[in-house]
Parts: sequence; structure tokens; C-alpha cells
Amino acid sequence: FDKLVADPNNIAANLRNYINGFSEDAREIIEQFEFDNQVTKMDDNNLLFMVVKRFQEVDLHPNKISSMEMGYLFEELIRKFAEISNETAGEHFTPREVIRLMINLLFLNDREILTKKGIVKTIYDCCAGTGGMLSVAEEYLHELNPDARLEVFGQELNPESYAICKSDMIIKGQNASNIKKGNSISEDKLPREKFDYLITNPPFGVKWEKFAKPVKEEHEKDGHGGRFGAGLPSVSDGSFLFLMHLMSKMKSANEGGSRLAIVFNGSPLFSGSPSTTKNESSIRQWIIENDYLEAIIALPNQLFYNTGISTYIWIISNHKPKNRKGKVQLINGEAYFKKMSKSLGNKRNELSEEHINQITKLYGSFKETADCKIFDNTDFGYSKVTVERPEREASTGSALGKIKLDKNGKPKADSSLRDTENIPLKVDIDSYMKAEVLQHVPDAWVDESKTKVGYEINFTKYFYQYKQLRSLQEIKLEILALEQETDGFIKEATD
Repeated sequence: FDKLVADPNNIAANLRNYINGFSEDAREIIEQFEFDNQVTKMDDNNLLFMVVKRFQEVDLHPNKISSMEMGYLFEELIRKFAEISNETAGEHFTPREVIRLMINLLFLNDREILTKKGIVKTIYDCCAGTGGMLSVAEEYLHELNPDARLEVFGQELNPESYAICKSDMIIKGQNASNIKKGNSISEDKLPREKFDYLITNPPFGVKWEKFAKPVKEEHEKDGHGGRFGAGLPSVSDGSFLFLMHLMSKMKSANEGGSRLAIVFNGSPLFSGSPSTTKNESSIRQWIIENDYLEAIIALPNQLFYNTGISTYIWIISNHKPKNRKGKVQLINGEAYFKKMSKSLGNKRNELSEEHINQITKLYGSFKETADCKIFDNTDFGYSKVTVERPEREASTGSALGKIKLDKNGKPKADSSLRDTENIPLKVDIDSYMKAEVLQHVPDAWVDESKTKVGYEINFTKYFYQYKQLRSLQEIKLEILALEQETDGFIKEATD
């Protein structure tokens, strides 16, 4: 850059020659930003020399500015420009401390394996963004074991984010060809690859009707032989598509198995209900009944730059330790945060190193506390039963009308009186009917042909703590005190 600014009259031509000397991978990265067009625009407006001069004055060498600091610089730029253009900043990045927590949870049970000399593992992010998750995973593994190698793979749709991710991989000596460009759901660029670890933060509530056709075709044609055999979520929220995509890339238990961490909003916990079509409920059923769900961690609010909504980390594994088999661990981490001295967009809270360690310890100890609950898989399941009542002839006086019978001599169901009940799997349906339904409507019965099994995770219910309401006397005294205080102010103002 010293040579570039020394010849201001030929700044554009010299800058292009400089860029053309880069490797093919590096040139592809620059092309994603349509950089040549930017050079022309700035040169035409006599701005190119000024911009190059400013970069020449700043030392951005990794010895001066760490990768994490560069990540935060980029995130702040993205956030500011996203606000100007009214785009969704959350599609670009995840706060570094959230990534660190996810990596902690992913690697915790494998520390013994990961500290072996010469170990080589693989990790994949299907919404790689600028590569933050992959970078933090690599850094953490090197902290655990300097001799270990983590080969990183990823796919990213946004061209600028893809370019930055790829450049980061080149700088760190990774194989840049492992980073692919495109929509990982509709055009999987790593279809035959399997990975030891999988991690991602998909965009929240993303609509997927634009690429619904190939997804539905794969679901109907390949079933469980493809990625989406368990079901298809609502087109208004494709979160589960990303999870099923990642799960299709897990190594089999015979090959050592895989572990997966993904960030979701609250919707995947409960959206969808049992029906004839496979939806979110059937996806949860498939995950839980196959004993893949290991833990869910509720994060504090206002951790992310573009949203203040509740978020959760799901941990999925197909090689659970013996003590976790048939169990799901729920951790309430909502109180584990500190206020930031200055907010960044909607991000007003952050996880300190201590908070990350506390949540990791809760997960690793696998013991029930006020913030940690352990459940059987079946605790989240329920039978959705259809309760029928008979159709009757017109009543005469106070007496009920005669029950109408079908051609088989059985009571004919009255669709206008039809109702449904969600009965926990651990509760006997007949016992439930006797205790809760038949006492009130003794002529009711369950149509067993319509019974469907569903699963949902009511996180709030499991950690709800009742708070005693204040007494009327206490409220009355407070109101009287406020009235006295107000009278004092009025008196001062009028004197």
C-alpha cells in the first residue's frame, strides 16, 4: 500500500494489478464483492486515493488485531449498514460469546478424545456466515490440544459473507475449497460428506416457499432415505429444515457418532400439532423417540444484535453417554448474563466467561438443580385423542332425545359436539377419561382410529416459579403513601 499511495495518478490501475497477483481463491473472494466496480466508482469520484491512503495508515496485521476483534469490527459494520438498509443483521453473525458456549457444550464430553496427540476432527456449519463459529471452534480445539487439527466445512448463501468466511479460512491455513456458496437446503454442495461436529445459527423464522419445490420432492420421493423424511415445517418457519439437514450429515454410531449444536427461537419447541401430515410435531417425535435430543439451554434475552426474543441452544447426539440415554436435560440460563456498558442494536446483554463456565458446568454435571431439570423422553409426548358424543333425536321436554345409531348399530357421532384432549403418554387414556371427562359427559367415548401422538417441550412450564401476589392491605398503604407524597409536592408548588 505504500507503493500504491506513492503513485496517486495511477492508483486504480496499480490497485487492479496488485489484486490480479493474488491466488485464484483470493481473487474469487474479491469478485464476490464486485470490487472492480467499486474501484471504478471511487476512482471516477476522486475517492479511491483517499480510501487507499486511510488503509495504508492502519495496521490490521493479526499480531495487532486478533481474529475475534476483526469479527467484532465486521459485525458492527454489518449492524450499522443493516439498520440503514433495513435488512436483518441477524442473518450475518452470532455473538462470539454465544459461539464459545456452543463449542464448550459440543466438545465437553469429548475432551478425553480431543486431547490425544495428532487427533483430526471435522466440523460443519450449513449457515456459515463469515465463519465465526468455525473459527472459534478451531481456536478452542487448539487451546485444548495444540497438536489437534480441526478441518472446517461450511456453506453460505450471502456472497459477501461467503467471501469473508473463505478468506478467513485461507488466512488460517484451512482448505478454502471446503467452503461452498449457495443455499444449503435447496442446493447442498456437500451431499456425501459426514462430520464429527455440526453447528449453526440459522436465520429465525425464515420463509422457505421460494425453494419449497425441491424440498417437498425430496420429502415425498426419498422419505427417511433423504434429509426431510421426518416431516416438513410450516413454510413460514424453516428452522427444522436446517436441523434435519445437519442431522443427515452425522456419522453413524458405528463410526463414532456425531454431536450437533443449533440456535433456535422458541417456535420449534411447540409449533405444529399431531395430524395426518408430518409437521413440526412429527419432527420432534422423530428426534426424541430416536433418543437424539440431549439437552436444550434457554439463553438470556437481548443477546443478539437484531432481536430481543427468547433463544435456545439444542444439543443433538447419536452417541449419548450411558447416563443420558432415554433422558433430556433442560437448562434455564436466562439469568446468566451481565449488562453491556453500551448496547449494540438490540444486544444489551452478554455472557461473561464466568457465565459460560457456569452453564457448561450445569450441563456437564447432569444433576437436577433450580436451573437444571432432567426428564424422560416420554415426558414430552402426548396422545391427542378425539372425544365423541352421540347424535340425538330432538328432545322432548326435559328428557334427552333418543341416541341415533349408525348402520352397525353403534352410536352415531355428533360432529358439532366433537372435542379433543391432549393426554400425556405416561397417563392411561381410560383412567384419564374416567377422571376428567366421563364425570361431566357420561355418554362420551374416544374414537381410537383418530388418536395421534405428538411431542412438545413447554420450557416455561418446567421452570415456572409462583410469585406471591401482594395483599390488598399492602397495595392500599402504598397508594396512601403516594397520595401524601403528591400532596406535599402540590403544597410546595403553590406556596
